[in-house]
Amino acid sequence: MIGRIVEVADDRRHLFVSRGFMVVQDTEGEREELGRIPLDDIAAVIANAHGLSYTNNLLVALLNRGAPFVLCGANHNAIGMLWSIDGNHQQAKRFDAQIRASKPAVKRLWADIVRAKLQHQAAVLEAVGAPNVPLKALIDKVRSGDPENVEAQAARRYWGLLFGEAFRRDQDSGGINAMLNYGYTVLRAATARAVIAAGLHPTIGLHHSNESNPMRLVDDLMEPFRPVVDLKVWCLHHKGEGEMTATNKRTLVHSLYEDMQSDVGATPVLVCIQKLATSLAQVFMGDRNKLDLPLSGLPLALAASLNAD
Repeated sequence: MIGRIVEVADDRRHLFVSRGFMVVQDTEGEREELGRIPLDDIAAVIANAHGLSYTNNLLVALLNRGAPFVLCGANHNAIGMLWSIDGNHQQAKRFDAQIRASKPAVKRLWADIVRAKLQHQAAVLEAVGAPNVPLKALIDKVRSGDPENVEAQAARRYWGLLFGEAFRRDQDSGGINAMLNYGYTVLRAATARAVIAAGLHPTIGLHHSNESNPMRLVDDLMEPFRPVVDLKVWCLHHKGEGEMTATNKRTLVHSLYEDMQSDVGATPVLVCIQKLATSLAQVFMGDRNKLDLPLSGLPLALAASLNAD
């Protein structure tokens, strides 16, 4: 079963556990119950408001189920995340294998991830009618470890082709940037859960190396799926949506439930993320040679609607 990503975006809310449910309660007036969600159905909780309170019992119950609790700043970026330290019965073995992984193997894996990201970015550009040859031309230039930083070269071209030459990716800006921030926050939470469930340590990355970042592996593995968020934001922008609204947030969350093409057929993005994390653990353990990456950078239903237009 695919878990639900639950966002709490309104102030004056209290979250607690009751009989296997996460309960959302108003903190004013008669403290009315506003809703409840089975704990076993939750993939992640995103706390995106400043007036929230929650019980320790709730946090423990979520972590026991491998569901991260994400804290967001005013720009809709995740500024903190609480995750389980015990997500897989083979966790210790997989941590050891992760640490022992050779540099050549790690560099090869990172190159595979970069190529997949660029392929998906090129697919997004093609879907929106923008030139994608500049991105396609860079894919074959990615070498082990991406020493020429082709990923960054592609990004400089990609954003201008997708949103116009005047666009600049700025995490502190509103509009398109705020929608991208929120979509990536949801994606990061889903990827964190997949990494922990696969028995991997989120801090031991393949490429990201910022010493203050405890989510380096998470940031590595979410890269091929960023274009899914980019395309959804483009669609919202194309429809005249320029700011973060409750409806736009739901649309961005829903993008992770749409199907992508995988080696076993149509597969929800959330499942593709889990398959990638699991395959990385298997590579580290010597049980397989390649990562399980999605075959298409576009959610199938969205691609079909764009082609129809």
